Amino acid sequence: MKIINTINPETHPLTWRLQDNSQTLWIKEYQKKNGYVSAKKALQQFKPEEIISIIKESGLKGRGGAGFPTGVKWQLIQQNQSTSIKYLVCNADEMEPGTYKDRFLMERIPHLLIEGILISAFAIQAYRGYIFLRGEYIQAYKCLKQAINEAMKYGFLGKNILKSGFNFELFLHTGAGRYICGEETALMNALEGKRANPRAKPPFPGQVGIWGKPTCINNVETLCNIPAIIEHGVYWYRNITAGKSEDTGTKLMGFSGRVNNPGLWELPFGITAREILEDYAGNMQDGLTLKAWQPGGVSTDFLLKDHLDYPMDFKNITQAGSRLGTALAIAVDNKINMVSLTCNIEEFFSRESCGWCTPCRDGLPWIVKILRELEKKMGKSGDIELLEELCDIIGNPSATFCAHAPGAIEPLQSAIKYFRSEFESGITIIKTEKQSI
Repeated sequence: MKIINTINPETHPLTWRLQDNSQTLWIKEYQKKNGYVSAKKALQQFKPEEIISIIKESGLKGRGGAGFPTGVKWQLIQQNQSTSIKYLVCNADEMEPGTYKDRFLMERIPHLLIEGILISAFAIQAYRGYIFLRGEYIQAYKCLKQAINEAMKYGFLGKNILKSGFNFELFLHTGAGRYICGEETALMNALEGKRANPRAKPPFPGQVGIWGKPTCINNVETLCNIPAIIEHGVYWYRNITAGKSEDTGTKLMGFSGRVNNPGLWELPFGITAREILEDYAGNMQDGLTLKAWQPGGVSTDFLLKDHLDYPMDFKNITQAGSRLGTALAIAVDNKINMVSLTCNIEEFFSRESCGWCTPCRDGLPWIVKILRELEKKMGKSGDIELLEELCDIIGNPSATFCAHAPGAIEPLQSAIKYFRSEFESGITIIKTEKQSI
């Protein structure tokens, strides 16, 4: 096993401040470790448009899964001069099964998020911000609540912050625990007190957001990258990956499943999944072998052992046939039946559908019904072809309002592609016909 490099600010901007005792880093300790230095620099030395240019040049992409350039999103908000009222929303509704990176940041180093939010709000000139938090994250709620109070007490939130003339207030809002609230327009509806259904786009949130005003929505990990970029500069950030990847900066990556050391680590883009699995996660447990893996949550396509040497970044994982997603990979061992696993996944997505559009509302329960029959070895001839047809229909992004249904069928379509024999073994009629022949 390789020796993991010593954690320092220049190689691990997200995690170098963490305490060895696994406790939350509060404001006094955070300030001792250069906390809020970047916020002071941003508010006192830069104009908002200069900060946006820095973030654009840094190449920072959204860490929620979509990978949209953060600076471009900010610029769209800045260019919207229809009103002086603008909002910043932190999407902390982390409900992708197998993903817990945002919770880790919020529970262990909440002031890093608040500092990132402050700089971002100044850049787009938002006067009010919200952290939309997954309702089940009780500990994260307590940590953020205390950290916001501390930030207000120390003058990093409120009026005339750092004597810059900038006013900004931050609120913590807990959701009701729905997966669809991770979708930005459904999140906006939920924040307004409405049913969490997605909205049609365009208009995009940067044009018409919460309460009809331009709204910038960024993920927790995305915002936590902002202070280090302001502190160390664009050149440093673009070169952390040492030329291994087109993506810039670091990313919280990890492996779960029956590996010896499940967890997450801050790693540079371009590291391979094999390095993460073998050097950090300690490989599979004794007696087990890797059958398949998902790069970033259960809404990403399954990949095989042959794909472990692809660099972990947005472009290369797409070329391998899946998506980087949240970059917290899930290992599937050789003892797991793929029909049972995909049935479990599709039941989750079917339950979490908001029911707004027909392919998702009716298609996903139909898929679950077929998979349950296959799991009980009571499938019939044509079931697999029907599943593939449903995948084609439901997976068409133009057929649904949001990405819930297309994401839901990614694990199913890839499981059929790589493990078709396991689905065929669930069809009783085919076996009978073959035996009679």
